[in-house]
Amino acid sequence: MIIFETERLQVRSLRADDHENFFRLQGDPEVMRFIRPVKTREESDAVLEEMLRSPEPDTGGRWMVEEKEGNKFAGTFAVIPLPYDPEKMQLGYAFIPSAWGRGFATELTIAGLEYCQKHTSLKEIYAITEIPNIASQRVLQKAGFHLLLRREHEGKPLLVYCYKW
Repeated sequence: MIIFETERLQVRSLRADDHENFFRLQGDPEVMRFIRPVKTREESDAVLEEMLRSPEPDTGGRWMVEEKEGNKFAGTFAVIPLPYDPEKMQLGYAFIPSAWGRGFATELTIAGLEYCQKHTSLKEIYAITEIPNIASQRVLQKAGFHLLLRREHEGKPLLVYCYKW
């Protein structure tokens, strides 16, 4: 099921045949550099299976991102609870390296904000980057997020951004 679309991308629900593409993200040290530790194939498969079993919350979910042209896998997009404050929601994305540098992150983030405004009860959303992740900070700023604070979580220095509507 298509959740939302941009000019070049479509965001769709997770499917049982997504294991290989999900692992292309979860198992890639470059992709995971600023996100979380790399997962083995077994760990990645287990995470995806758990997500497939869990109902999506009314205020978000975890989805696959594909290029419209050729339905090529590009990455993932999520609207999920903040790890340190589950009452608040955060927006996040990850792309395979072949999708980097093409403006997809900004395009997807702007469309994701529009989706949240129209289809959820959220009045604000957060995004988190590690301090060295300048590329994601630029994406968030282009999309209209404002730097809210610096904090540390699990020993990592982070920047927390917020977007309100």
